[in-house]
Amino acid sequence: MRSTRTMNDYMEVQHGIECVHGAFGSDGGRAFAAAVDAIFPGLFAEIDGLYKGWAPGFQADTFVTCVSEHSSNDDRYGRLSMWRAYGGRAGVAIVLNGDVMFRESDALAAYSSPVAYMETQDVAAQLQSIAVEFVRHFDFLHGLGRDAMRNYLLQMLRLAAVCTKHPGFEEEKEWRIVSSPSIQRSDLLAESVEVVGGIPQIVLKIKLEDHPDKNLVGLQIPALIDRILIGPTEYPAVVHRALFHLLLEAGMSNPSERLFTSNIPLREVQR
Repeated sequence: MRSTRTMNDYMEVQHGIECVHGAFGSDGGRAFAAAVDAIFPGLFAEIDGLYKGWAPGFQADTFVTCVSEHSSNDDRYGRLSMWRAYGGRAGVAIVLNGDVMFRESDALAAYSSPVAYMETQDVAAQLQSIAVEFVRHFDFLHGLGRDAMRNYLLQMLRLAAVCTKHPGFEEEKEWRIVSSPSIQRSDLLAESVEVVGGIPQIVLKIKLEDHPDKNLVGLQIPALIDRILIGPTEYPAVVHRALFHLLLEAGMSNPSERLFTSNIPLREVQR
């Protein structure tokens, strides 16, 4: 998991922060504020102040792993746009069994979410919809208590900022695994300094270990891997043999059944 400051989109996270800020001043934002204050008077102003105080840290202290949705239509070739953007000279796509991303667990202090490709007006519409639901479920939400309600809303707005992206990237169908160690930390996330692309940086590493007692199951290999697609490359047989060897070492009994070669006729970009 790498800092959002190192991502390809230089406006990463900032776009989401600005969308949420802008939406607060819209009709949808005002309806949201009124619904919150109806449950606990004055709570929205408290949340607004805390959110604005947290916002600078969303970029400084947010680490993400980004993956792309994979449909059965992509099983044979992968997706050309992803090969072009990330394939390189001998890239591979590791197709994961996604069940682990849907488990409810705090074990990693890291949480999965689909990316929303929205602008300010879209976030405002979402706040309007949430306000309607808050009115419908007033008794339940009031029963949570003021502190719990505040914490839930802050987490909701944090993830909205971190997982909202410019609509121009919608084709990526991205999901994110998000962690902010200053807010919540887990001993199961290893932290180290690595040099990536020539840039020294702190990274968090998700250990591929199951912890059934914490409802964290499905992270171990081979269960985690559905298949591996070898991308367009001049050396598919060489890459296939190397990956076959590594999968055997990782305890996979049938690696040949998980390895596939994309034969899209794509060359590495010539510069």
